[in-house]
Amino acid sequence: MFKITPNPPHTDPIPHDPALESQKTKEATDRALDYYLRPEALVAPPKTRPIYLVDPTLDDETLLVEACESLSSAKAMAGNIANSVSGPERQPLLALQQLIMLNELLVNRLLDKLRVPL
Repeated sequence: MFKITPNPPHTDPIPHDPALESQKTKEATDRALDYYLRPEALVAPPKTRPIYLVDPTLDDETLLVEACESLSSAKAMAGNIANSVSGPERQPLLALQQLIMLNELLVNRLLDKLRVPL
């Protein structure tokens, strides 16, 4: 049996596109020049803004009151979830609720120490 095409067919192993070649060369040249002539452009971190920001002008007592209220809410949520679940899943939720409650007590104790006696 005679094959019409050669085995393997004669093809260019790398497609040659002059426009693509010049673009790749330009990108490589720009990277090399930036690396050697502008190293600060490669090292400078991008400027980002924090997503959550606590007002730096707030006093300690206000921050502790907010933390105490957040812990109290988290304790109530953990307790509600623990009461709606049964079986082995309930134990970790009760432990979480207890941990939150202990931290709430610590914050309350610190708040009591900060308050000026009348």
